[in-house]
Amino acid sequence: MRQRLSPDEYSNGILTGDRIILSRAITIIESQLREDRELSRIILNNILPETGKSLRIGITGVPGVGKSTFIETLGTYITGKGKKLAVLTIDPSSKKTGGSILGDKTRMEKLSHNPKAFIRPSASNLSLGGVAQNTREAMLLCEAAGFDVIIIETVGVGQSETIVKGMTDFFLLLMLAGAGDELQGIKKGIMEMADTIAINKADGTNKAMADRAVQEYSNALHLFSKPESGFTPKVVPCSAIANTGIDVIWRIILSHREHSLGNGFFHKNRQSQNIEWMYDSIKQTLQNRFFESDAVARNIAEVEKSVSDGKELPLHAAERLLNIFLHEEEE
Repeated sequence: MRQRLSPDEYSNGILTGDRIILSRAITIIESQLREDRELSRIILNNILPETGKSLRIGITGVPGVGKSTFIETLGTYITGKGKKLAVLTIDPSSKKTGGSILGDKTRMEKLSHNPKAFIRPSASNLSLGGVAQNTREAMLLCEAAGFDVIIIETVGVGQSETIVKGMTDFFLLLMLAGAGDELQGIKKGIMEMADTIAINKADGTNKAMADRAVQEYSNALHLFSKPESGFTPKVVPCSAIANTGIDVIWRIILSHREHSLGNGFFHKNRQSQNIEWMYDSIKQTLQNRFFESDAVARNIAEVEKSVSDGKELPLHAAERLLNIFLHEEEE
């Protein structure tokens, strides 16, 4: 096992932009080991004053929409503007094995060799919303390392995609024309959260369908109430392959930032996101402590058997285990 560095070595390496140390630090914050959690806490406290300066962008979309290709094209455009870009990509974990392919560096081969870009794939570990448990912490480390823009790519559209919205400044929804979704008025919840909807693969014979989809999505957005940010969501066509519409999307992102900074929403949103992060952390910490409990470990097999044999309701079994845990905490 590679020897751990000291907290100061990790912190100083991150602040000087050392990508090897940055990657190792992200591994530390993703670790479930108790000693690593303590180390990550110290690292994060050390780098905290240098965080919060990046533009945070969340990107999601239906399967097959071409998220990785789009992010590579957009990322190349952003770095071409002289910006340093970090991409935090989330790969789905297998519910059966817990494993993950983590293949985004392969799918973004050009961007992965870009000296101004840093790509870090992480496993979702079955967490809700298609984001890794420690995505927020990884984002802070990248900010402290001097990245101007951070993109978070999610597994896909899901009911808990609000988690991604809850940690970014701008939320982009990628859609396809002709997939049938536009005829259903598509997932209202996800559309209401989007700051911009981009119809990807608007090229060749698909361009006419994409233009129609832009009109249909635009009409649908008019039915929603105005976002709290006060920024009117846009619907635009683009093609990551043909490299069209990417400049328009980037201008919209910058316009959204200028608008939300001007009316105070940007900082208000960041503040509410930090509060939400605090409560999420409470839940995660309680869950970690519960499963690390010696008393729970001694009793959990027997309780599981009771549930699987139909002798006890899962609700009552959960209460029993929680009482065992709380009793141990009190002692």
